[in-house]
Formats: sequence, structure tokens, C-alpha cells
Amino acid sequence: MQGGAVVGRTAPRATVLLNGVPVTQASTAGWFVIGFDRDAPPPALITIQTPDGSAEHQATIAPGTFDIQRIDGLAQDQVAPSDPALLARIAAEGQRKAVGFASRQDRDDFRTGFIWPVQATRRSSSFGGQRILNGEPKRPHYGVDLAAPVGTPVVAPAAGVVSFAETGLHFEGGLVLIDHGQGLITAYLHLSRVEVSAGQAVVQGQRIGAVGQEGRATGPHLCWRMKWRDQNLDPSLLVGLAPIAGTAQPHG
Repeated sequence: MQGGAVVGRTAPRATVLLNGVPVTQASTAGWFVIGFDRDAPPPALITIQTPDGSAEHQATIAPGTFDIQRIDGLAQDQVAPSDPALLARIAAEGQRKAVGFASRQDRDDFRTGFIWPVQATRRSSSFGGQRILNGEPKRPHYGVDLAAPVGTPVVAPAAGVVSFAETGLHFEGGLVLIDHGQGLITAYLHLSRVEVSAGQAVVQGQRIGAVGQEGRATGPHLCWRMKWRDQNLDPSLLVGLAPIAGTAQPHG
């Protein structure tokens, strides 16, 4: 469905195409992942090419169901900043974050599936909802909000390499990005503490920070996001993913 992903296994280093366009290369063990944006169109022709031949799988992307989320009481500079110095700061932070999201580690850590990054919590907001901030329509919310007290441990839901780790960002507060391989990157926003650094390898369940309410937040929570290259995914759809060797496993 929209916001979901496919994890599969094929020949090592096979070329993977989506609707005729090369999008990734299988790992040395043959694993690959493809993500489908919140607004992905229905057709999805997955093609595998190897020196020995090719194979195709025609999938149909089901539409997602997205709600409308209204959040009031935010400071105006968190909704529509206008101060030139603040805009320059936001632009500089955006450039650094873009480098983190552009990470392309040659790994396949996604193959083991994901666990929740915060335990004993409640989902306070779902992926994909249209955001209306202080009455002003904004782009959809591309994360899953998990409400928890400040200081609650946040762990890596799967192994990977940290591609970005900073505190004090205007919108996100403390932010960590983890590259799980082939451009599948998860993000952890509003952290009160960041306990890893860029370039550090992490394992599933390892503590990476703590829940906070830094940046654009009205209460303590973790905003958990996932991107595959430039596609926005729902990370909760990959929780519990357990691929079967040798077959493609759609999830979500």
C-alpha cells in the first residue's frame, strides 16, 4: 500500500528496476528493498536483471487512508518563520540533513525486520495525515508519533550506520538518522538527548537517544520517520517484517 515497502531476495548484485527505471542493486547476499511513497501511483512493475536473465513481478499499490491532523498553540516561528537570520539557520540545517538523507550504505540491515524504537507508549499521530498548524494547511505528516515521557529510551529498530546526529535543530530539536542500507533511512525527531554520532554503526535494540519535546512539538513524543531515497514511508508497516529467503515479501 502507499507508504509501504517490498523486501526481497534474488541473485547477488542483481539490478532492480521499478517501472523500467533502475532503482537499486541487490546486496552481496541478494537482498533488496523498494519503498512506495505516501502518494505512489498504483502500478508497480518490479524487474530483476542478472547476467543470466531477468524476471518481473507486477504489483498494485493500494491506496492508504490518511486523516486530518489539527495542531494549535504552536509558536508562529515554528509554523511560518520569517526572520531572515532564522531562515538562514533553517536553510543551513536543511543542507546538513540532506547530506544525511543522501547516505547510501552498501548494507542490507533491513532484511531482519524492525522493532518499535520506543516501548510502553501510545501512538499519538499516524503517518500521512494532512497537517493543519495554527489553522494553516501544511504538507502531510510523514512520521508516526509515539507519545512517551521525556527521557524514555529510544533504541535503533534495526542495525545500520548513523548518517546524521545533532541537537538543537529548529524544527526537530535532537535528530538522528540511521541508514539501514540501499537508501532506507529512519529518522528520530524531538530527542532530548542524542547518544550516537555520525558514522557510528549500531545494532538492533541499541540505545540512540531519549524522548523529548524539542523543536516543533507540543508535548513529549518521538516522531519516527522513514525514507527510501526520496520516498516517504510509514515505518510502522515494517515492524515485525520477517522475509523468507528466496522470495519477495511485500509488507504494507
